[in-house]
Amino acid sequence: MKTTKTFALALLLLSFGAAAQNKAGGISAELLKDLNASFEGNAQDKAIRNALNATPMAVLAASADKQAMPDTRFSHEVKTVGRTDQKSSGRCWLFTGLNVLRAKMIARHGLSEFTFSQNYLFFYDQLEKANLFLQGVIDTKKLPMEDRKVDWLFANPIGDGGQFTGVSNLIMKYGVVPSEAMSESYSANNTSAMRSQLSLILREGGLKLRAAKDKETQAIKTAILKDVYRVLALCLGVPPKEFTWSHDGNTYTPVEFYEKFLGEDLENNYVMVMNNPTLEYGKVYEIDYDRHVYDGQNWVYVNLPMDRIKEMAIASIKDNTALYFSCDVGKFLDRGKGVADTGNFDYQSLFGIEYGMDKKDRILTHASGSTHAMTLIAVDIKDGKPVKWMVENSWGATSGYKGNIIMTDDWFDNYMFRLVVEKKYVPADILSMTSQKPVLLPAWDPMFAPEE
Repeated sequence: MKTTKTFALALLLLSFGAAAQNKAGGISAELLKDLNASFEGNAQDKAIRNALNATPMAVLAASADKQAMPDTRFSHEVKTVGRTDQKSSGRCWLFTGLNVLRAKMIARHGLSEFTFSQNYLFFYDQLEKANLFLQGVIDTKKLPMEDRKVDWLFANPIGDGGQFTGVSNLIMKYGVVPSEAMSESYSANNTSAMRSQLSLILREGGLKLRAAKDKETQAIKTAILKDVYRVLALCLGVPPKEFTWSHDGNTYTPVEFYEKFLGEDLENNYVMVMNNPTLEYGKVYEIDYDRHVYDGQNWVYVNLPMDRIKEMAIASIKDNTALYFSCDVGKFLDRGKGVADTGNFDYQSLFGIEYGMDKKDRILTHASGSTHAMTLIAVDIKDGKPVKWMVENSWGATSGYKGNIIMTDDWFDNYMFRLVVEKKYVPADILSMTSQKPVLLPAWDPMFAPEE
């Protein structure tokens, strides 16, 4: 009897599956026939197929009209010395923030060459992010595991990407040191293995915290952070509490060094702006959990049209002040030449297909978003309008154009997203917008993935 019932159930499931597969909306035999007929397979198609069979798509799509190197002269350029290399890590946000400060350090103190230690701040970044995750688990422990925020926390326990608020909060709390005081390590330059171990420690620790009684959570969190600290110390080294700088022979703590040689209030002296046409302009937005330090600041933006952002960028560059800048770096970038131009690659002609999305459409469909931070250092103005821009990158001195990327103004409009501007370059009407109560966006908003 049991066998008969089982067989009947199997037949029912098979018939249900067949019905589901034959529902309207699937690829029917008629539709497949129509699709096959739409591809002519003519001589031109065969030639493209043969080329694609053995050649990278980007090579075939490279526009012949864009092969020449563009004019590399700029009407206004911030004076910078040296180029840095983040190597196989997602620390572009940290390199960019320190590169902005490095230019100021060199200019103010007449240094011929200088770099800050990225590894020093990266140590504290990872420690603070671990604490941010663990305290977030404590704060949400009464919510079910399937809650969207809880799921997001465990999906993103720690990473090496980030934002400008990481730079500002970490420096104001821990100071800075020159590279000679804490050099790069293999794990700083190649972060994936360390990140994997830290993620495992934090996820396991997060489960312990969710299961613990409230009175036990802080002790458990401290024990987990000790494990995190040990991994960081072994992989990155222990950050110096004080050091002697070879330039002047004096001994400083990291906080003393920052206060003496730069001393800016990074948390209150800058305005973060973005161009996101999916949201209303003139409004302020805050992203939940988009910070590096639990007791620090979420990233808060003023959303503005491109012309207002360019206005501030030009004012800053003209005053020899570099800016934190982020964009969708991979789009239409000729990495060899270091040129970002929407005409670099012609995929429409290669495939005979028209692509019609604008910036808003690309954001809404996850086709584009901010992926990489760099240091904006130059603009070329002709007849009162910018025609091209240049950023100092963190991919090494030999990448792109002398370690830089040159961007056409059209590319800038389409793929630039965020800029951090000193308040003295921000017009009064935009500055007044910062007094608004921010609209809180969820941590998983796709527009605000960490820059790497």
